[in-house]
Amino acid sequence: MPIVFKLSIAHLFRGKSILTLLLGCCLCGSGFAVETDRPNIILIMADDVGMECFSSYGGQVYDTPQLDVLAREGVRFLNAHSTPICTPTRVQLMTGQYSFRNYTHFGYLSPKEKTFGHLLQHAGYRTAIAGKWQLNGIYNQLPGHDDTTRPLQAGFHESLLWQVTKGKGKQQGGGERYWNPPLEHNGKLISAEENRGRYGPDLFVDFLCDFMERNQDRPFFLYYPMVLVHDPFVPTPDTIGDRPRETANRAPKSPEERKENFVAMVNYMDKLIGRMVAKVEALGLSEKTLVMFTADNGTHRSIRSNWRGRVITGGKGSMKNTGTHVPFLAYWKGQTPSGSALPDLVDFTDFYPTLAAAAGLNLTWKDPGDGRSFLGRLQGRPGQPRDWIFCHYQPYWGKAPGQFVRTAEFKLYQDQRLYRISADPEETHNLFADDRLIVRQARTQLQAVLDRCPPPPIEKGNSKTVTRPTYPAWNSLFAPPSTP
Repeated sequence: MPIVFKLSIAHLFRGKSILTLLLGCCLCGSGFAVETDRPNIILIMADDVGMECFSSYGGQVYDTPQLDVLAREGVRFLNAHSTPICTPTRVQLMTGQYSFRNYTHFGYLSPKEKTFGHLLQHAGYRTAIAGKWQLNGIYNQLPGHDDTTRPLQAGFHESLLWQVTKGKGKQQGGGERYWNPPLEHNGKLISAEENRGRYGPDLFVDFLCDFMERNQDRPFFLYYPMVLVHDPFVPTPDTIGDRPRETANRAPKSPEERKENFVAMVNYMDKLIGRMVAKVEALGLSEKTLVMFTADNGTHRSIRSNWRGRVITGGKGSMKNTGTHVPFLAYWKGQTPSGSALPDLVDFTDFYPTLAAAAGLNLTWKDPGDGRSFLGRLQGRPGQPRDWIFCHYQPYWGKAPGQFVRTAEFKLYQDQRLYRISADPEETHNLFADDRLIVRQARTQLQAVLDRCPPPPIEKGNSKTVTRPTYPAWNSLFAPPSTP
């Protein structure tokens, strides 16, 4: 039976006890501990940028040399997929669970959820988060939305974040994420006035590099949900010149100027990642540190990019490939096979068990069972690649919801639309009634997964939606549930 969430009973969110959060040994995707030296872990997630914006994936507009180096020296995954917008992706990434289990509001992570921060804290890691939070529930004024310590409660020893308890409205002490940003450091507000003339992305990387230096003699976990390259599309420190910083968060009216700023923001994002990797190298930690880079969803719909001789329009918010296909690069010196391009399917439930495996932990039946560890693939071993990935999409953000399951070749929606993505990336030819053997086999395989899924969302949701069903105890889509 579903759990139905209503605004009037917000305190009844599903959660785990404090004891559960502190209990031990957690899983790897294959169900047994992985023999490995425990690396430091740096997980970087860019905001609103699809795979078409990266030269290592065929992009032809942007200058991303630092990420190109990671692609050459590490592993490049060719089939990594997020959800189509940010909050469902972030909740899925942090908790290792599909959205039908625990996602109820845009801009919200229930404080009762166990995150990968808790997981790695228990394994003895020092943990830090910097960048975009936007998970307190401030859009819906949910209980605890004004609690400045929520990121620390979510499994992080230290934090420097934008949009914890302050939105973008200046009258409430908020403001934009780029120039003169109001930030919250370990629960304490640093006002826009205090950060006058400063650039938020630089401040986040300064904080993370300092954290690495202070914790270089113990294992650490850095989660960097970047604010770049979300709109507004404004100048970076490399392009602002003599223009006043006080008004620099105003995007230009010209589409051409906005695109020019977007390109500069992608390039600056790459530069910041280079700073972090250089810090790891300067500390002599390259052989002890796993660096991963991905993005939360596709590119803003106003952006058009040249990709492998085609023009790609950003797909943020859409369930099509352009909304979910994101870059994913991983580098761990001496472990990742250089220049490897893997066709493996990866979705954002897979990071939780992978981090557990990297930390030498076994997940138990009490932990999420939706993801599968890809650690072995990072180390050049066969691993257990997925046969399919799944998306349950109800953003509560005014976009059309739905469900799909896909392989690298075919994609089946719950409403009986079937596409051969490799040949039809725009999803223009519905093959559901096609009787060819290869199509029948794909339809049968994917339908078998959808038949194990909970009911799909039907109506568009928004901030005023009252009934918000979740299915926290639904069986694993991989296999029948484990027992104690």
